[in-house]
Amino acid sequence: MNKAAVVIFDSEKQAYQGSRALRDLHQEGTITVYADAVIAKDTGGKVSSRVAPAPDPEGALSGFLIGSLVGLLGGPVGLAVGASSGTMIGAAFDLTRAAVGDDFVGEVSESLVPGKAAVVAEIDEEWQTPLDTRMEALGGQVLRRNRIQVEDAFFEKDIAAYQAELDALEAELSKASAERRARLEASVLATRRKLQAKQDELKARIESVKREGEAKVESLQRQIAAARDERKDVLEKRLEKVRAEYKERTAKLQRAWELTKSALTP
Repeated sequence: MNKAAVVIFDSEKQAYQGSRALRDLHQEGTITVYADAVIAKDTGGKVSSRVAPAPDPEGALSGFLIGSLVGLLGGPVGLAVGASSGTMIGAAFDLTRAAVGDDFVGEVSESLVPGKAAVVAEIDEEWQTPLDTRMEALGGQVLRRNRIQVEDAFFEKDIAAYQAELDALEAELSKASAERRARLEASVLATRRKLQAKQDELKARIESVKREGEAKVESLQRQIAAARDERKDVLEKRLEKVRAEYKERTAKLQRAWELTKSALTP
């Protein structure tokens, strides 16, 4: 199960030990670690990365979850938040990028008090006990949440709303008086531009999801190649699930892209 995991420690030294233990679990084949980083909160409440995630070949795994969580937990505003000037809309979009609920972010925020450090990771695991046991022995408190891909569904709903708005405007335009036509035509043009921007965003998102899926597949294939024989079967099944998940996500995003194409066709 693909999850966001945050392990809270009393010190950065312990967090570094936790990061090494996390990688040991990956090497053993007990869990799969797609990306991880060490973060800390200073006395002023600012969260920053101490050890950034190692870049994967496509750059697809290291940014969204960890960068978004750092921003949401009070650190430098990252990724989508920055694009929205730090507004609540930006924070909400960052939350969908992280693919975790706001209650999880709140739980982590309460535990990551000033002076503490944490390991943030995107993982796959079947059982919680191996990670919990290893981290608790190092003084860590494990918080985790299944990742939910709400962003993919959000695109489809967002586009449907634009399409409904465009349909209503064009219906009104067909009956409008001469003095109203110019204003309505401007509104139609503005809505079409928004849809075009959404189509461009979707195209980039489809490519991003493909790269992310390919990077995860490559990560798992490397892990399988190095795993003990008794772990290979479990990891092979995990690989099949990852492939199926990303195939479904890409298809969903492609459907949303087709909606924009249909709406933009005169």
